[in-house]
Amino acid sequence: MDINYELYKVFYYVAISLSFSEASKKLYISQSAVSQSIKVLEKKLNQPLFIRSTKKVQLTPEGETLLRHVEPAMNLIRRGEAQILEANTLGGGQLRIGASDTICRYFLVPYLSRFHKEYPNIHIKVTNQTSIGCVDLLENGSVDLIFTNYPNSRLGNGKQVQHIKDFQDCFIASRKYYGELEHQPLSFKELLNYPILMLDRNSTTSEFLHALFQQHQLDLVPEIELSSNDLLLDLADIGLGIAFVPDFCLARAGGDLFQIPLKATLPTRQLALAYSDKMPISNAAKQFIQYFSQNS
Repeated sequence: MDINYELYKVFYYVAISLSFSEASKKLYISQSAVSQSIKVLEKKLNQPLFIRSTKKVQLTPEGETLLRHVEPAMNLIRRGEAQILEANTLGGGQLRIGASDTICRYFLVPYLSRFHKEYPNIHIKVTNQTSIGCVDLLENGSVDLIFTNYPNSRLGNGKQVQHIKDFQDCFIASRKYYGELEHQPLSFKELLNYPILMLDRNSTTSEFLHALFQQHQLDLVPEIELSSNDLLLDLADIGLGIAFVPDFCLARAGGDLFQIPLKATLPTRQLALAYSDKMPISNAAKQFIQYFSQNS
């Protein structure tokens, strides 16, 4: 089917903004031209793409399906344009990274600082998502590379994964409220006698901990699930329970917090970077990846 690219472009901007007026501003065309383009595309595809009402615009199921294919294509075109404009130099362009708040704060900041000093004309864009959500950013072309906790159930075929460093997870608590546990190693079963604070289900850390308890035939039911390790530290500090966090977060832990000793050793996890081998990678991203090579 021969459909003009401009129609898909109009569809993309309406779909991501859910607004005909916003799309017209981004495309520098009239709102009526946007509306007409969508009508033409719907007629050619013989499917309604939007549900229109006086208050809002929504994607139909068919529109959502089309967006899942159009969005990576738009991002790929932008990436190609950026690489051509870079003209094989690092005098401009953009570095797009996906990473969790925790990885950004406790690991990436020094590397981003170094890159910015060495290549001040390159725009750095960091998108925060969980490690699992970052894989979606990579797959739809929104970022050049991601930094993730590993293992990550979403990292499958078509991804280049480079391990950067090992880290250990730990259970921490406040001496004021759980001081009796400081020199009393606990089993996984005994941990269930206490309120567990952990990251929410949409995280590699949650996957890891639930799988660990299941290996011991135990069902973990956390007291609190959050999206921030920093907030877990805060809640552990005021005695709401025992928090499960990566050990590199302990740099900001208060003096009242301590690691609870365990009867079993927790498996090691890795911090990794990943990029797609199905999409071209920018010169800026290639240079940033070099920071994490063994000889860097």
